[in-house]
Amino acid sequence: MFKRMLSAFGVGGPSVDTVLDSPHAVPGEVITGQVRIQGGSSDAQIEEILLSLVTRVEVEHGDHERAGTAEFLRVSAGRKVKVTAGQLTTVPFQIALPWETPVSAVGGRELPGMVVGVRTELVIAGAPDKGDLDPLLVGPLESQDRVLEAFGELGFSFRSADVEAGRLHGVRQELGFFQEIEFFPPSRYAGRVSQVELTFVASPSELVVILEADKRGGMFRSGGDTFGRFHVSHEEALRTDWAAAIDGWLAKVAESGGGHAMFGGHQGHHGHDHDYDYDHHGGHGRRGMGMGGVVAGAAAGVVGGMILGEVMEDVFDGGDEGFEE
Repeated sequence: MFKRMLSAFGVGGPSVDTVLDSPHAVPGEVITGQVRIQGGSSDAQIEEILLSLVTRVEVEHGDHERAGTAEFLRVSAGRKVKVTAGQLTTVPFQIALPWETPVSAVGGRELPGMVVGVRTELVIAGAPDKGDLDPLLVGPLESQDRVLEAFGELGFSFRSADVEAGRLHGVRQELGFFQEIEFFPPSRYAGRVSQVELTFVASPSELVVILEADKRGGMFRSGGDTFGRFHVSHEEALRTDWAAAIDGWLAKVAESGGGHAMFGGHQGHHGHDHDYDYDHHGGHGRRGMGMGGVVAGAAAGVVGGMILGEVMEDVFDGGDEGFEE
């Protein structure tokens, strides 16, 4: 997207431009594109072309949170690439998006607070030359979109979205972070529930939907965070009445000490039994998440053994100033 000169070769050196075939994708999809290198005044060789997926992550430090970026996937697009003077060298690439890639666009619009992108890094004479970020609009899977639509149908309003470093209890994760989309609840829950957070953890065969409600305390009732977890296949998610499931769970949260609704991997809302396990946690935890129509109105790492090694660099703001308070 952004052609830039390779400073390692000095004046007259080659320039590089990374182009995605499409800026739109969904988790689990393979994205494709090209790294285009325009030769300079003399021949050159690039030792390796590396492409990485990065996203903005919130990391807790005691009572404070800091924002940085995390690289959650890195692939090699080519090694020992010879660039002829004055000639264009094109290197095609493809990247399989992890199923847990954060959603950064809903209804074709950017999700406020979210950025996911592809970064190009060229290794020249043993030293990396990190390039600009090419934004990627990651939309929800169809199964995820059904859940988001239900939030809109119920009258939730989008508050914010972010990605938190860490792992979720009782949920198998590929990445070392998770996304939270925060909503204000419908007006009928005013005074009882202050906000609801939504988190998706997807895999090729399953969708885990995690809800967290921040319940207001009162003279005769305790406040705190209450969780709900739904395990379904992607096919079952398309058949589920999510509006009824979410509203039913939230009603129990508002009326009682708490409610943790768990749906087994092969259970749903069409003739199957439901297993409800109530789980209430006192105190207040993280702030909490959104849906298509409401988001559109508002908008008018770790893979395998990789650790969040890039979290100290802020590529989204175009600088290397580290964490932002």
